[in-house]
Amino acid sequence: MSFMNILIENAVTGEFRTNDGRWTKESSKGVTFATTRAAHTAAKSEPIGKFNIVGHFGVSPQFFNLDYGSGKGV
Repeated sequence: MSFMNILIENAVTGEFRTNDGRWTKESSKGVTFATTRAAHTAAKSEPIGKFNIVGHFGVSPQFFNLDYGSGKGV
């Protein structure tokens, strides 16, 4: 069985939020969230403009948008 990973993606750079507050192009290093609501709440406090909450199954390279919004800005 494969579980869905829920990640925060910077909509401008395509990078994913990591556990240590950095951003990476490697989705496998991105912090995962239990729910889209938790990811959205965390993303709203990030110093970024637009973000996407994306879902990803480990067995597939395909991502899909679950939610979107704007952070607190740079």
